Amino acid sequence: MTINFLLIILGVAMVLMGADRLTDGASALARRMGVPEFIVGLTVVAAGTSAPELFVSMVSALKGTPDMAVGNVVGSNIMNSMLIVGAAAMTAPITISKRTVQKDLPFTVLASLLMLVLTVNGGLSRIDGILMLLVFALFMFVSIRSAEKRYETYDERPIPIWKNLFFVVGGLALLLVGSNIFVDSASDVAYAFGISEGVVGLTVVAGGTSLPELATSVVAARKGQSAIAIGNVIGSNVFNILLILGLTATITPLEIEGITTIDMAVMLLSVSLVWLFSCTRFKVERWEGATLVVGYLAYVAWLIASL
Repeated sequence: MTINFLLIILGVAMVLMGADRLTDGASALARRMGVPEFIVGLTVVAAGTSAPELFVSMVSALKGTPDMAVGNVVGSNIMNSMLIVGAAAMTAPITISKRTVQKDLPFTVLASLLMLVLTVNGGLSRIDGILMLLVFALFMFVSIRSAEKRYETYDERPIPIWKNLFFVVGGLALLLVGSNIFVDSASDVAYAFGISEGVVGLTVVAGGTSLPELATSVVAARKGQSAIAIGNVIGSNVFNILLILGLTATITPLEIEGITTIDMAVMLLSVSLVWLFSCTRFKVERWEGATLVVGYLAYVAWLIASL
């Protein structure tokens, strides 16, 4: 058992390091190719912070543990909306742009609602996965179209292309190996304690894969970069639902047993609360952040009590 816990820690460390290296290398390569900064942020960087969820979910599904794959996404989104936004707002109130309140947050709520509807029958089919990927493509198209006149370029010391390629390949390798170690060890621990894979996915796995978002948002809030703090969460939630589960379900249909409608409803409620708080004065205040954190702790307590 001790070895399994050590392997879980090792797997998390490899996944996080791999995501960091992959993001740095891919971002630098994109800039060297003349891709605008805003597109890099919207695609490469956003995908990089969601890379842990992507690899862990896909590996979980392919290894025959779909509950852990779905639980990872649902748990990550709940953690993003409640714990991460809450912690960031408690660090410093988060100012949110009018566009984010009127367009981005409503789309995130709709993505959560779409997942809730599609999983009512107890799983996600390949058709469901393709539908989610199409909606994700629409989101990316609209976002890039609306942002194409708003980007800036930045001067930076060029990093050798070979080093960027090394970061990309090395990051992918760390993600693959780390995801395998993490999923296998977490599954063994779940079986040993009689805990369902769904609960492990909602808590341990989700917490491990959400560390990049937590660190990024809290640091951004402390530096007064509210747009990054809230944008990181919105982008991650959309990527997690539409791209990660869409791609995973397209590759292998997901039959869900351990993730309940209550878990899905909490995910929808969490992002709806962020939207509601944002609508008041285009800001998430400290007390609202504290409310989100308390709500997350109450949800985790409920999960533990229901074991």
